[in-house]
Amino acid sequence: MVQMGRPGLSTAQKADLWNRWKNGQSLSDIGRALGKHAGSIHGVVSSNGGIVPAARHRSRLTLTLIEREEISRGIAAGHSARQIAVMICRSPSTVSREIERHGGRVSYRASEADAMAWKYATRPKQCKLATNLKMQRIVASKLQMDWSPEQVAGWLKLEFSNDPNMHVSHETIYRSLFIQARGVLKKELVGHLRSGRMMRRSKNASTEGQPRGRIVDGISISERPAEIEDRAIPGHWEGDLITGSNNSHIATLVERHSRFTMLVKVQGKDTVSVVSALSKQVRKLPLELRRSLTWDRGMELAQHKKLTVATNVQVYFCDPKSPWQRGTNENTNRLLRQYFPKGTDLSGYSQTDLNKIALKLNQRPRKTLGFETPASKLNSSVALTG
Repeated sequence: MVQMGRPGLSTAQKADLWNRWKNGQSLSDIGRALGKHAGSIHGVVSSNGGIVPAARHRSRLTLTLIEREEISRGIAAGHSARQIAVMICRSPSTVSREIERHGGRVSYRASEADAMAWKYATRPKQCKLATNLKMQRIVASKLQMDWSPEQVAGWLKLEFSNDPNMHVSHETIYRSLFIQARGVLKKELVGHLRSGRMMRRSKNASTEGQPRGRIVDGISISERPAEIEDRAIPGHWEGDLITGSNNSHIATLVERHSRFTMLVKVQGKDTVSVVSALSKQVRKLPLELRRSLTWDRGMELAQHKKLTVATNVQVYFCDPKSPWQRGTNENTNRLLRQYFPKGTDLSGYSQTDLNKIALKLNQRPRKTLGFETPASKLNSSVALTG
């Protein structure tokens, strides 16, 4: 059978993914380790609310592969179900049902029967909230009042101290919120949690050693030279990330003088992925177009010094919560939503695809340029300065 679309994760890769997530690795780190896009990792993790699924194991009451092989050999030898049952110390009805369930005496194969039994043994037991509608309504009403799951669970034990059927653990409440496949609590209730997260993070997840919340040795936009402000000289850029579904991103670079746009494919939002991708694309520019880059306070450019070393581009950072300080880039990002509507999975676009979209944008006349195109404006400016 021909596989359509991008290949998924194998069982072993999923096990490795969840082990890394449990140990606190980021989506981008896991993606690099497995050779997958961070968006693919996000899809797997978010589908389970960030909660590591319990490892599957066989019940001691089910037939084992060895027992099924004995059944297969018994059938080949012409033994009855009762005779086979004596051989493997099981009841005759268990053996009879096993044979009939998997093709009868003519078609029974031990390995196939074992694989099918493992596949269909995935019916999860409904949680307490799913079966107790009264408690489900109470829990939902308390969450709407911004109570935490732990507060709800504690209050239920106190309020219904003589009724164990009205007791539920806070972990069950969390699981019912984050794992929507359970169909117990509405997704909107997650918004009432103090953390505001849409999925759970590992207790081992840490930002130790990462310059979270501040840019180390970042140069403020207030120190940017006047020549950048008046847009007279080409080669000064503004940059940002636009975000799509499944934790996918594209870096956008806009040249201030001409409004010329470059789109850059990034493998993740982490600083290693972003700086590496930007460096690769910026190095393709002629030296006279590599002067400066103004970015917001996002930690994706925490390693800005590496970008400067690789490209000779000086990086400046906007003040916190001041997107208007890179208004050219903000306006361009709004134009790009024509090609990348909100909710689009951006991981499916190759660098070639992005180059084609950027070309379309750069060949559109701009009112702010006297209806000249960004491409022609940049070309004529480079020719004059060169």
